[in-house]
Amino acid sequence: MKERLLYLLKTYTVTVLLFIAAKVVFVRCNGAEHGVTPGDYSDVVRHGLSLDLSTALYFLIVPFLACMASVWLRVPRWVLKVYYAVMALAFALAFVADTSLYQFWGFKLDASCLQYLSQPEGITQSVSTGYLLLRLLLTILLTGGIYLLYNLRFCSAWCQRPDSQPSVKRKAVRTLLFILLIPLLVVGIRGGLSESTTNIGQVYYSQNQFLNHAAVNPVFSFLYSASHQLGDLSQYHFMDDDECQQLTADVYTTSSTGSDTLLTTQRPDIVIILMESAGEEFASAMPHLQQLKQEGICFTQCYANSWRTDRGTLCTLSGYPSFPSISVMKMPEKSRLLPGIASSLKAQGYATSYLYGGDINFTNMRSYLIATGWKQLTSMDDYSAADRSSAEWGVRDDITFQTLYEQIAKVPASLPKGEETPADLPEGEEPPFSTSAELRERHLWGYSTLSSHEPWDVPLHRHDDEILNAFAYLDDCLYDFINKVRATPAWQNLLIILTADHGINYRQIDQSRPREKNHIPMLWLGGAVRQPRTVDALCNQSDLAATLLGQLALPHGDFLFSRDVLSRSYTYPTAVNNYNNAQWIVDSTGHVLYDFDARHFIVADSPDADRLLRVSKAMLQRTTDDLQK
Repeated sequence: MKERLLYLLKTYTVTVLLFIAAKVVFVRCNGAEHGVTPGDYSDVVRHGLSLDLSTALYFLIVPFLACMASVWLRVPRWVLKVYYAVMALAFALAFVADTSLYQFWGFKLDASCLQYLSQPEGITQSVSTGYLLLRLLLTILLTGGIYLLYNLRFCSAWCQRPDSQPSVKRKAVRTLLFILLIPLLVVGIRGGLSESTTNIGQVYYSQNQFLNHAAVNPVFSFLYSASHQLGDLSQYHFMDDDECQQLTADVYTTSSTGSDTLLTTQRPDIVIILMESAGEEFASAMPHLQQLKQEGICFTQCYANSWRTDRGTLCTLSGYPSFPSISVMKMPEKSRLLPGIASSLKAQGYATSYLYGGDINFTNMRSYLIATGWKQLTSMDDYSAADRSSAEWGVRDDITFQTLYEQIAKVPASLPKGEETPADLPEGEEPPFSTSAELRERHLWGYSTLSSHEPWDVPLHRHDDEILNAFAYLDDCLYDFINKVRATPAWQNLLIILTADHGINYRQIDQSRPREKNHIPMLWLGGAVRQPRTVDALCNQSDLAATLLGQLALPHGDFLFSRDVLSRSYTYPTAVNNYNNAQWIVDSTGHVLYDFDARHFIVADSPDADRLLRVSKAMLQRTTDDLQK
C-alpha cells in the first residue's frame, strides 16, 4: 500500500512541476511587452499554484483507479504507458499552443481554437512554414520528454507485479482505504468545500492582465471553456426575464423615427468595405483615411462587437451581436436564418455581390454569405495562380481593390435614352426619384480586405514596424481606389461605407485598454452623401444595418439587435465588445470590462459600474436567449 501511495504522490508531483515549468516558459516568451519584472515570475507561480494543484488531480484519476485495481489483479504496464503517452501529447500541445497563440489572441488557450482546426489554412497563412515547423518540433520533443518523466522507474515500479498479499481481508482493507481517499480527491478537484468551485478567476491577483493570464493553467482553461460553450448558454442567464427586458428596453430600439437625412437619394449603389484589423489604433499609419473623414459622414464613436473576422463580418452585415465564446458564422443552422443587409436590398431589386481575395469557405463564410442574400461571390479561386500566391492569405489588396473598381465602373450611369421614366407612370406625375440613375438596377457590393493581417506581407516598406507598414499599404490601396472611382460616372449615385472587422492587440493596446483596442472607423463616402457630417453617437458595427436601412426608408424590424443611431428612438447609446467569456460595455457614464470566468471587473471606469454591469449582463442574456431559439 505504501508503494502505491508513494507512486501516486510522485506522479502528482511530476504533473504539478510540469505546470509550473510551463508558466515560467510562458512568461519568459510573452512577458517582454507587458512590463514583467523578475519578481513577477514567483508571483505568477504562487498565485497559479492552487489551480495547478486542482488540475493535476484530474490526471491522477486513472493512475489512482489503476492502483486500486492492482490490489486484486495485475494491471498490465502498457495500460498506463498508453495513458501517459496521451497525457504527454496533450500537455505538449497545450503548452506550445498556449505560449504561441497568446501573442496573437491576447488570452489563454481555450476551446475556441477548435473552431478553426477544421480549416488549418487560417493558421498556415498567418505564420511562416518555419514558425510552424519549429512549433511542431518543440511539440514532438516535449511530448517525448514528458513521457519519459512519467515512465521513470521510480514512478512506475509498482505495477510490475500484482499485490502479493494472500489475505482477502487485507486486500479488502486496502481497497477501503482507497475508497476513503476518493472524497479527498473530489474535494481537491473541486477546490475545497466552499460554494465556489475551482475556476479561472481564483488565480487572478494583479491589475496587469497579462500576469493574471500567466497564472492560469492552460489545460484547465481549455477543459473549462470546452465544457462551458455552445451547449451551455445557461451560464448567461443572470436574472428573470422581466428584469432583463426592462434593462434592455432602451438599449435595443429597432425603429427609425425622425432620422436625419444624410443622403441625396434613397436608392444609391452601395459598397461596404470591411478593412481587416484596421482599428483606430492605426490611424497614424493611415493618413489618407483621416483625410477622407473630412469629406464624408464620420461616425466617431463606433466600436467593434468582437475580436475575430468571422464574428465582425457577421455583426456588420447581419446586424447581429457577437458572443463571448461562440462564432455564429460557424453555426449554419443559425447563420442561415439571420437577416442581412444584402437580403433586404435584394428584395428591393439590388444586384448583390461579395469580393474576398482569400478562401471564401473559411469559417463557413460562403454558406453564410449565400444564405443572407449575396448572389455573386468572387474569391481567390477566381484569380490566376500568380495572383493567388501574391500574399499568404490569398490575393493581395491592390489586386482585389482593382477588381472592385472594375465591377463598379461597369455599372451604367443611367438607363438607355428614352427609358428614364417608368412606362406605367401616370401622365404629368414626376418620377419617384431624383435621377434617372435610380431607375436602373441598383447594386450592392461587399468587400473584405486581407493584407493587414499576420504575416503582414505587403509590397510596401514605409515603416520599420511591419504592422504599421501593412496598414500604410491598406491606406494607399484604399485612397487609390477612392480616387479612381471618384472619376467615374458611378460616383454620383454611390455610397461607400468603410469600417473594420475588429481591432487587434498592438504594443500596449490590448483588452486592458478596451476603448482603444475596440474603436474602429465608420465612414460613409461618395456622391450620394449630402454633405460632410460628424456623428458622435456611441454605436457598434452591428448598428450599421438599421442605420443604413433607415436612411433608405426600408423596414428593418427583423434586425432585432441593430439600432438606427440617427433615430430619435436611440435614446440610450451604448456599445459592447466581447471575447473569451468577457464582455465590455460603454455608455455616457464610462465603461466596464467584466470577466465571467474570473467573476470580477478587469476595467471599472464608471461611477455607476455595478449598474452598467447589470445592463451588460442583461444584453448578453437577451441575445443568448435569441441564439438558442
